[in-house]
Amino acid sequence: MKIDAVRNEYNFPGISRRNIAKNPFEQFEKWMEDVLDSEEKEPTAITLSTLGSDGFPRSRIVLLKFFDENGFVFFTNYNSEKGKAIEENQAVGLHFYWSSFERQIHISGFAEKTSREISEKYFHSRPVESQISAWASEQSEVIPSREYLEKRFAKFSKQFDGELPPLPPDWGGYRVVPQKIEFWQGRVNRLHDRILYEKTENGWDIKRLAP
Repeated sequence: MKIDAVRNEYNFPGISRRNIAKNPFEQFEKWMEDVLDSEEKEPTAITLSTLGSDGFPRSRIVLLKFFDENGFVFFTNYNSEKGKAIEENQAVGLHFYWSSFERQIHISGFAEKTSREISEKYFHSRPVESQISAWASEQSEVIPSREYLEKRFAKFSKQFDGELPPLPPDWGGYRVVPQKIEFWQGRVNRLHDRILYEKTENGWDIKRLAP
């Protein structure tokens, strides 16, 4: 297999400190609107990176559900591997990659749990089957087989038959409060645009980084 010659050229218009929004959340909203209006299959997919207790960084895909000037929100099982990692170290990284727009966004921030009210509201907006799955899956735990998981799903389906499943005690949201947000736009000759927003006492400081 020969992959060293695989490459694509980047042709989208660039970004600069002159044409980018002064507030990173406004710029994020513009880019998110572009992606939502496109044919990207998972426009809200984020790579979440944490540092595990074993000293190794770990990355996985989660889905962005809300964002505002307070941060970026996703939901998960608090007893999962990522939940335990965040419990030990709240510093996390988020990474969006939209190949059809040749764009990336890197976010460095601190994760904090959302209120139970927010978690409950979102939990009950999900399909009932997904709510039952949250009860059935002991996320990140070793299980003996697929059959074991399906039996747990059947068990909770029967338990909650005709009822709205309550919010599991170990399930909810995290809000990532950003300290740095970098917008990356692919450009010709690999001279990509990188615009970095850094949080300061007086707002957001904007810098251009070398590609």
